Amino acid sequence: QVQLVESGGGLVQAGGSLRLSCAASRITFSAYDMGWYRQAPENQRELVATITSGGSTIAADSMKDRFTISRDNTKNTVSLQMDSLKPEDTAVYYCNAHRTDTLNYWGRGTQVTVSS
Repeated sequence: QVQLVESGGGLVQAGGSLRLSCAASRITFSAYDMGWYRQAPENQRELVATITSGGSTIAADSMKDRFTISRDNTKNTVSLQMDSLKPEDTAVYYCNAHRTDTLNYWGRGTQVTVSS
């Protein structure tokens, strides 16, 4: 069974930093596009950033100057460095692995709370 396990969430003050990690197992990690999404209460899940199997990255406009996605194919991990955090970044952050419409997996999420 495919597993994506997020870690690194927590409580941080505005202006602070957090680094999220996602460890993947039972997939050919290097063949998957990996991504981070987030969902705040009463909001839809939204894209944070993605990194393709080839290493190309995309980030949401509101986050691209503060958040950096990276991957380590030797460790089957994808990370999200979040700097200059704002209270509106408070959400559950989810890891995603995507290869095709049917080979698409989600982690259970990690809570990030930014206090003002």
